Amino acid sequence: MAAPCPCCACDAVAGAAAHRLREALADDDLDGAITLGLLEDRIACPACSPECRAGLEAARRARQRALAARERYRARGLRLARRQRERAARRAPPGEAAPDGATPTATTALPPAAALALARAKARAAGRKP
Repeated sequence: MAAPCPCCACDAVAGAAAHRLREALADDDLDGAITLGLLEDRIACPACSPECRAGLEAARRARQRALAARERYRARGLRLARRQRERAARRAPPGEAAPDGATPTATTALPPAAALALARAKARAAGRKP
């Protein structure tokens, strides 16, 4: 015999999955409810009361809305970060390119060989020996 529904006391065997789902929701165990199939439309008990079935459907829609809102929030964060990088790249002085979307800095470090060659060239230009 299946465990009865915690909402309407229905004990139909065909609705055992829906009853476990309602029990997880009654215990405020959203992770367990999702594991049991909260987001799936096919889980329902045909013998439960209409109010019980409507409550399960309302919980399903609320969770789907929450997950969609989280995705929109994450997409917004990515979009704002991309816009900030683009804005920083547009405001950077000419000739100072930002590597791979990173924000440009005021000084860019040269590779050691290039820095040594630059120092020798400056010394020759100044008439001194390195």
